[in-house]
Amino acid sequence: MNTFNKVVKRIFDLICSTLGLIVLSPILIVIAIRIKTDSDGPVFFKQIRIGEKNKEFEILKFRTMVVDAEKLGRQITVGNDSRITKIGAFLRKYKLDELPQLINVFKGDMSLVGPRPEVPRYVKMYNEEQRRVLEVKPGITDLASIRYRDENDLLGEAENPDDFYINTIMPDKLALNLEYINKNNIFLDIYIILKTIVKCI
Repeated sequence: MNTFNKVVKRIFDLICSTLGLIVLSPILIVIAIRIKTDSDGPVFFKQIRIGEKNKEFEILKFRTMVVDAEKLGRQITVGNDSRITKIGAFLRKYKLDELPQLINVFKGDMSLVGPRPEVPRYVKMYNEEQRRVLEVKPGITDLASIRYRDENDLLGEAENPDDFYINTIMPDKLALNLEYINKNNIFLDIYIILKTIVKCI
């Protein structure tokens, strides 16, 4: 991506994330209160992900699982995972748990659109070509998010969810991410955002 496109994308991200946080603030507050009344633990779930230029950053999500869920099972969520809270199931269904990432976008850790950031464990498995996804900022949504809208259900049907994710889903996601990088422009970003909204309704 050239410098001009980077500047345009950053301005777009700043404007949209700022407006999004302001407009959605009543909804964010209601969700936060609901999470606190539904189960013990913090409102936000924080996790280390790998971002642009292989730098670690802390991604924000609304907590949808019990406290210390990662210590109780896989890093991926499979089907009707018993660790998911009641409100968490609703938030996941409509992707509302991702809304706090508008803060990540505002801070500059992420973009509205870009390859979804992975945990260090999976990034270590990337080959040289796949590591090109680390040349751009990760995003809240991407082409892979649209295709794998029901990823949890797919994993729930797999005999070995971890193997299925690593050997089937992850390579396809990365291929879509590389396709995005090759075509990257603001109009494609707008298309992906609108497509994501439609998919979540």
